[in-house]
Amino acid sequence: MQLGLVTYQWGADWDLPTLIKNCQETGFAGVELRTTHKHGVEPSLDDSQRQDVAKRFGDSGVTLVGLGTACEYHSPDPAELKKNIEETKAFIKLCHDCGGSGVKVRPNALPAGVPQQKTIEQIGRALDEVASYGEGYGVEIRLEIHGRATSEIPVIRKIMDVSQHPGSRLCWNCNAADLAKPGLAPNFGSVQDRISTIHIHELISDYPWVELFGLLKGANFDGWTLLEEGNATSDPIRVMKYYRLLWERMTA
Repeated sequence: MQLGLVTYQWGADWDLPTLIKNCQETGFAGVELRTTHKHGVEPSLDDSQRQDVAKRFGDSGVTLVGLGTACEYHSPDPAELKKNIEETKAFIKLCHDCGGSGVKVRPNALPAGVPQQKTIEQIGRALDEVASYGEGYGVEIRLEIHGRATSEIPVIRKIMDVSQHPGSRLCWNCNAADLAKPGLAPNFGSVQDRISTIHIHELISDYPWVELFGLLKGANFDGWTLLEEGNATSDPIRVMKYYRLLWERMTA
């Protein structure tokens, strides 16, 4: 397993050189860059700027794990769905050009008034479309387990049963819904064949972290566990170093 950072909150206000320096200092080996944040890795970058991003990561020893987007495919509005699919394709091209390996997307809800299975099939088909596009760039799609009702593992399993492209993967998000009956181990086991990355959160919370890391070891998971932390701190570097020690303990 490898430890990285999600720049959803910590890191949101760091430009790219600062972000890379802070990851080097704290022993975070990789980073998932969230769109709209100060580091500015966006589809609007020209070829020269994309090459610069790739070079910065290549020279630093910090891996660009991927790009975190808010692209989602549950809307019953066909125009909105198409817009999100096309945005995803733009992020796939950007990810490839900057040296990343995956684009994080999400479901965000099961819309009221729409049959659940219809939305599940729509999300699954959209995932196959963008994963097929990503295959041409060597970039996988990582569906974050997220959203109202769509964070429930049985719903996610149904979505992935529709989406059969091998580049359509999951980002396990360590949600409270993971613990619903029949429990963490069976829920994890039901989707572990599709998991690519893990978003980890406050490692001293009530989430059963020891059990999760045991399941990851049992599954021979050798991918990225990415810290997505939102608690306010005046010294994120110090706390990142602390999290690194906790993570090393849990993965030992």
